[in-house]
Amino acid sequence: MSVLLDAVTVVLFAAGAGFCCLSALGLLRFPNAVTRLHTASNSQTLGLVLVLMGAAAQMPARHAAVLLVVAVFQLFTAPIASQIIARTAHRTHAVDRDRLLADALADRLARDGTPLDGSGPPERDADQER
Repeated sequence: MSVLLDAVTVVLFAAGAGFCCLSALGLLRFPNAVTRLHTASNSQTLGLVLVLMGAAAQMPARHAAVLLVVAVFQLFTAPIASQIIARTAHRTHAVDRDRLLADALADRLARDGTPLDGSGPPERDADQER
């Protein structure tokens, strides 16, 4: 049983380290803030969770539970943090809005009355005003 557990741990550690390395490479290679956030939040989180699962497999149950709580905490906080960073990058014009297929945040901010600089409220058609 110990050999099987060690093999599972090695696979989890290697996969987690691989995802963390790919995340670091993506941070260096991707061209803009949005794609960097994608690699930082998704692959880094998966890499950390895999490493924590590998470590939890080798720990006694009471310590493994703490590692799994850390993994769940990471799964909840990383997407929220990346969302906040992306919104800040969008508002500070760190995102090239011309390359976006749809800019839902700018549309929503314009509807709420707080448009970004250079974008006013949405245009209304004459048919809509009747």
